[in-house]
Amino acid sequence: MNPKSLRPEDVVQQQLDAYNARDIEAFMACWAEDALYYQHPDTLLASGKAEIRERHIARFKEPSLYGDRIKRMAVGNMVVDQEVVTRNFPQGRGSMDVIAIYEVEQGKITRAWFKIGPCVLDEGAL
Repeated sequence: MNPKSLRPEDVVQQQLDAYNARDIEAFMACWAEDALYYQHPDTLLASGKAEIRERHIARFKEPSLYGDRIKRMAVGNMVVDQEVVTRNFPQGRGSMDVIAIYEVEQGKITRAWFKIGPCVLDEGAL
């Protein structure tokens, strides 16, 4: 299937699947060259694929990294996911609630915003 003919929610799912597999190449294939990556509402964290890749290379080395999608909504080219993301923090393994908002154009994520809740460490985490 031509990536440009994918529904926006299919592109976002491919990106989430690649994130959970920690497959940087498949993950980056979902992003536009000039994509913008924000902490909601307007703090730019990464501009362009190279910076987005750099942000995720270290993260993909985390053994517990996983994004569990709770709910997805899509309207037009916008996709909103509610997720619980598990990560490895300096103080131990934990999880956080995340709302991810994606804008998709021609089969690629062009802009994304992330609202991240507080980290809750697993019981017994140090």
